[in-house]
Amino acid sequence: MKKILLIGLIAISLVYAKKPLESSQALVVQSSGWNSNEAILTRYEKSDNHWHKVGKSISIHIGRNGLGWGIGLHKTPKRAKYIKHEGDGRSPAGVFSLLWGFGYEPFDTKYPYRVYHRYDHCVDDISSKYYNSIVDSRSVDIDYKSKEYMKFAKNYYKYGVVVNHNDFGSNHSKKGAGSCIFIHIKDKPTAGCSVMSESQMKTILRWLDKSKNPILIQAPKSEIEKLMLQYM
Repeated sequence: MKKILLIGLIAISLVYAKKPLESSQALVVQSSGWNSNEAILTRYEKSDNHWHKVGKSISIHIGRNGLGWGIGLHKTPKRAKYIKHEGDGRSPAGVFSLLWGFGYEPFDTKYPYRVYHRYDHCVDDISSKYYNSIVDSRSVDIDYKSKEYMKFAKNYYKYGVVVNHNDFGSNHSKKGAGSCIFIHIKDKPTAGCSVMSESQMKTILRWLDKSKNPILIQAPKSEIEKLMLQYM
């Protein structure tokens, strides 16, 4: 029995990498299965060495085709069936740090926050040296043909948070592994982001605290508990 338990613990340690930072805020997104595009988001905060739920859980949408293992703080299982790729319509599963908030106009939050304009582009062209980065198109040599405008007529990016998936904003992003992953406003499934109403998004922006190293834990029901045990 002890041998079986030991083998189980070793297996879990091989699948989920040791957490490199101490977080005390977490957004936990759980779907019913890998191919579901609906999920439940719950906020958690750690105090006195214990995690507790914050506010009410909310229903959100994720990628139109569900989830696939992304690139983050975790280690992807060797035999994973679903892996996140550019253009696959899946949101990344795993554990990810959060980088900063953003929007169309200034917002009263203590969390790092950037105002974006139409000339700010998030590059999803895998042939570009700016792949998986937000750039000011006025100040770079444009080598990309595909991008997302960080401000446009619809309110989708009126408020949002950048998820550090696939080494966002660095030259270490793996080409084709998925780019421009955000938490933002929308009322239907997406190409890969996690979305909710404007009021729900603003609540999250007001709550996030950079000093608490907030993370996103996102996975189907079959994987979420293991990730929470490892990273919370």
